[in-house]
Amino acid sequence: MDESKQGTVSAAREAHGQAVTGGEARRKVAGGMGTSAPGRSGAVQSAALQSAAHEYATDKSTTGKRPTGKQATGNGEAGKRETGKSAAARRTASQSAAVQYSIVASDLAAHLFAVRMTVPTPAPEGQIVALPAWIPGSYMIREFARNIVRIRGECDGKPVVLRKLDKHTWQAASCDGPLLLHYEVYAWDLSVRAAHLDQTHGFFNGTSVFLRAIGQEDRQHVVDIQQPQGEACAGWRVATALREQGARRYGFGTYIAANYDELIDHPVEMGDFALATFKAHGVPHDVVITGRVPNLDMERLCADLKKICSAQIALFEPKSRRAPMERYVFMTLAVGDGYGGLEHRASTALICARADLPVLGRKELSEGYRTYLGLCSHEYFHTWNVKRIKPAEFAPYALQTENYTSLLWLFEGFTSYYDDLMLVRAGSIDPEAYLKLLAKTINGVLRGSGRTKQSVAESSFDAWVKYYRQDENAPNSIVSYYTKGSLVGLALDLTIRSGTRGKRSLDDLMRALWERYGRDFFGSEESSGLGVSASEVEALADEVTGLKLKRFFDRYVRGIDDLPLDKLLPGMGVVLTDKRKSEKRGKAALGVRTTRDGSDCKLANVYEGGAGHRAGLSAGDILMAIDGLRVTATNLDALLGRYGSGQSARLHVFRRDELMEFSVVLAGDPAPQWELTLEDSRAAVRRLRAAWLGRED
Repeated sequence: MDESKQGTVSAAREAHGQAVTGGEARRKVAGGMGTSAPGRSGAVQSAALQSAAHEYATDKSTTGKRPTGKQATGNGEAGKRETGKSAAARRTASQSAAVQYSIVASDLAAHLFAVRMTVPTPAPEGQIVALPAWIPGSYMIREFARNIVRIRGECDGKPVVLRKLDKHTWQAASCDGPLLLHYEVYAWDLSVRAAHLDQTHGFFNGTSVFLRAIGQEDRQHVVDIQQPQGEACAGWRVATALREQGARRYGFGTYIAANYDELIDHPVEMGDFALATFKAHGVPHDVVITGRVPNLDMERLCADLKKICSAQIALFEPKSRRAPMERYVFMTLAVGDGYGGLEHRASTALICARADLPVLGRKELSEGYRTYLGLCSHEYFHTWNVKRIKPAEFAPYALQTENYTSLLWLFEGFTSYYDDLMLVRAGSIDPEAYLKLLAKTINGVLRGSGRTKQSVAESSFDAWVKYYRQDENAPNSIVSYYTKGSLVGLALDLTIRSGTRGKRSLDDLMRALWERYGRDFFGSEESSGLGVSASEVEALADEVTGLKLKRFFDRYVRGIDDLPLDKLLPGMGVVLTDKRKSEKRGKAALGVRTTRDGSDCKLANVYEGGAGHRAGLSAGDILMAIDGLRVTATNLDALLGRYGSGQSARLHVFRRDELMEFSVVLAGDPAPQWELTLEDSRAAVRRLRAAWLGRED
């Protein structure tokens, strides 16, 4: 996940205009949907690149056989280990032909990484190299190559001409090899999706710093992460889930990946960070916190994360309790105000406000800490759902262009459903707290009229141009595959539980997806994995549950119908109450979302059909006065509180530099304000609810 999650994570921050940075974390503000598109192996622009790009030119049928038996490992990092002299000889030969990199923080003040890339056997016609245009998990073209400051090539001590083919691709003149490329990368993106470097720390994703040798992606890739010079870096350590080759754990030195895909799926943090380790079902999990955090309670953080991770491992592997990786790393950058996360196969990069982290001696569960645990839960769930169970269109990724799929409602939406559900199952929050989070998500989805225009399948497909490029009209035009996708997951789960009388659930479907498409995705050769198509997901849902679910997918995934939660939740002993109906006098609303602009109140969104829309207000207007009383960034709700629904008011606003006057008829809030509570149900309903929430009331 990259951006923020609405409702159960960071909606409050977004609503107040606070920064949301970083990654492919969770659900944002608007909404989304989609149609299915065939898989693409990656269109390449230039003829030279097209002829050399092995990944793109190879038909997917060559990688279409799913590994089974001894081929399959369920662990992308480890694979099956050969033994004896043959394995040693193979490794030696493979490593001698490995693509090699060295990377060092060369200038902290200028935010520059210096990278050297060695291609032992360059392509005879001239090796082509390219930097990815996007990072998996964040569905937007980022054009990371724009941060390459300068680049040069050499072979046998002599310069090699580099010809630029497009915005992120170079071709070296033909040489016998080895081909050496020297380049600098500007790293000043304080997010989880790129690279950042200064005197306090260094962080990078491989997609931002490691050029790809086209046609040689399946070779081993070795990286020498070098200790930077200077007193500021004397105490720095290294945090990454990459396998050590010559390096010691947490130390500078050489690390190894089986191929390019594995290389770029392991971010690296360097600095003087806090570090702790816990084990979940025997697998070590490192917790790395970068940034100043006084009185950080690492013991509590590890204990809470252990419960969440253990519950998720048990969900997918209830018998073996076997995690899909040999080691996992949570790496968090703590800042004054920020939020985001990005999933990787054996780690996650996170950013949070330092106030969200637990404080020594304080046992209460703050809203910020609960939000942070939900973020960790979300990214950890991705270890299975999207990193190994993948859309067919992502197997393999097309790194130079958009990778369209209509399934993000499953891979982000269902992950968003489970992230907070796993908190209650792990005992981190109680059922009442979970229902409050759930109600916030439901109300957030119902707030935007975009849900009546776009399906979650369409939202998934259009993520590249709509969800990740939201404007002021987003709530009126799109729906979030995160938030509505999570409600699709909830509704499908409750539909299955109800239709099978508790014998089956969404848990069973997720396990079936894992067993059939995910567990063996990374075989002895990484290219052997297959993704899942939309039709296969639906067929498997029918197979696992014994139900006919086509109508469900037609209405709520491909269609735009609101989910029937008012009918499904009561079957779990959950009462829905619309708080609007309890008000003696209808509360007046403008139907807008505001942000602070200095001391002024600025309209960020004007909701379609609301009082502001009917009066003629527009996003960007500065609201100056209501009936002659000044409006500030903080007093709008108090002023509106003196009016009732149906009353009129005079508004003065600045649009650009022109003062304008509008007459508005204030209206009640058109969106329901659901409140969810538990009822004292009969025993059969309580059993269903306990199985759903994983605990008794």
